[in-house]
Amino acid sequence: MPLVKEIEKEERYTAEDYFALPENAHTELIDGKFYKLYDMASPSFNHQKLLIELSVGISNYIKAHNGKCEVLPAPFMVQLKKEEDNYVEPDISVICDREKLTEKGCIGAPDWIIEIAFPSNSEHDYMRKLSLYVDAGVREYWIVDPECRRIIVYTMAKEVFALYGFEDKIPVGIFEDYAIDFAEISSGLL
Repeated sequence: MPLVKEIEKEERYTAEDYFALPENAHTELIDGKFYKLYDMASPSFNHQKLLIELSVGISNYIKAHNGKCEVLPAPFMVQLKKEEDNYVEPDISVICDREKLTEKGCIGAPDWIIEIAFPSNSEHDYMRKLSLYVDAGVREYWIVDPECRRIIVYTMAKEVFALYGFEDKIPVGIFEDYAIDFAEISSGLL
């Protein structure tokens, strides 16, 4: 089962330490601490199914509307602020400013981030990352919780959050006329 695990060290880790990690480390650097995202286990079927369905649906919407945004699923490195050493791997990043994209990842806050939560990493997604994303200027943040069958949507500009279930159709704040039908998506889950 995936798990977020803080890697202990007396001193603070830096970008140099982060980029020295092996390519498949699946580790985030937040406020000078490393957090290993997966401890030997692969993500579950439901996690991967949600990741694919959401990524493809969002991408199809953008293409159908001749949009300029990019949809990038994990693993994909995001440095939330150019001047800070915080590197995360959101499950899904939607980036509408192509200037933020580099060969290594995204430098600057994505417009929309979706995290698919696990019971073992709830503090990481619900607290630690929420705070980072608000501070970095992410416009919209969704936490999809397959175990509780709920979605929490944070719309930063309005400073509001909303709670939805897997039977709901959820409006996407960064796009005027788009909503995701979770009843349709969740019908294929185990």
